[in-house]
Amino acid sequence: MGKVLIIGAGGVGNVVVRKCASVPEVFSEIMLASRTKSKCDAIANDIKGVNIKTAALDADDAQQVAELIRSFKPELVINVALPYQDLPIMDACLETGVHYLDTANYEPKDEAKFEYSWQWAYQERFKAKGIMALLGCGFDPGQSQIYTAYAAKHHFDEMHYLDIVDCNAGDHGQAFATNFNPEINIREITQDGKYWENGSWKVIPAMSIHKPIEYPNIGPKESYLLYHEELESLVKNFPTLKRARFWMTFGQQYITHLTVMQNIGITSIKPIKFKGVDIVPLEFLKALLPEPGSLGENYTGETSIGCQIKGIKDGKDQTYFIWNNCRHQDAYQDAKAQGVSYTTGVPAMLGAKLMMEGVWMKPGVYNTEEMDPDPFMAQIGKYGLPWQEKIGLALPHEY
Repeated sequence: MGKVLIIGAGGVGNVVVRKCASVPEVFSEIMLASRTKSKCDAIANDIKGVNIKTAALDADDAQQVAELIRSFKPELVINVALPYQDLPIMDACLETGVHYLDTANYEPKDEAKFEYSWQWAYQERFKAKGIMALLGCGFDPGQSQIYTAYAAKHHFDEMHYLDIVDCNAGDHGQAFATNFNPEINIREITQDGKYWENGSWKVIPAMSIHKPIEYPNIGPKESYLLYHEELESLVKNFPTLKRARFWMTFGQQYITHLTVMQNIGITSIKPIKFKGVDIVPLEFLKALLPEPGSLGENYTGETSIGCQIKGIKDGKDQTYFIWNNCRHQDAYQDAKAQGVSYTTGVPAMLGAKLMMEGVWMKPGVYNTEEMDPDPFMAQIGKYGLPWQEKIGLALPHEY
């Protein structure tokens, strides 16, 4: 049907390429581009029977991205590079008139802060150009918002309380490793926590609120209240929400390592002088840690991500839980990836597919919950992320 340019050859990029290649009737030509072309070549050469073009690209440079777009002429750019690069890639798409999709919202490199304001500011320019940008189409953000939209459409007249619960109960055998880009992961969890309650944001010290949460097929796991980007768009698009929170599990070994690294300053993003050269400690730490894409082969266990919601239906209280469990071993068998990369990459492919088919297509900049959830929900299971739901259960949160 059309050409797609995928930018980023890390763990998620690997999944997106493989899943796009499995749907040739939609993605008839694929190009994978990254700063390190050899990483692209390794992925492309491992996918048998599909001709995937590759290119070297500095995605910080909007003009370089625009030149590659003009050369390859894709209908859509899937951005699975670093969040710092969202705006240059959006600028390139705007300049060349090409649709855009990403999996994580923009954050400036020199500050551990992420919010949608920078990308939402492109709304009128994308509309005027007649092109679409779909933001945060991974799992969380992404599928978590689609779950919420599906719940709102089919199970609630009003949603009042939302808890997004994210558990990784896998074992990768490493003393310390992050499941996606270490730099982004550590920046995310070491900044202040934040949640929405009664019309305003409540800010808390990082990792200061935590408790056990029961996860399907896994059991209770200590879960920490974090700020996560989809909360920002969900409370905007579902204004009846009285409270919205995001919880993620971390093992004690992970917390201990992280605490030590914070105490010695190696998680800092402020440059320091070392032998006459400015280095960023967190970037140095990233170089020491395992590449997330390399963790898949020996990963065991599973992830569980879902939305627990309480609200009103037909004048009565309603509770609802919708979730997916993904085994790391299944992810590796399907896409040579660990489960966290897999659960991000599969929704990105399906979101792109729906855009390419015109099912999700309108000029402007949108979050996933602003799309009709039904076409996505009808297909996501067959691509590897089946979902389950329970209505009317007792949820393990205070309301």
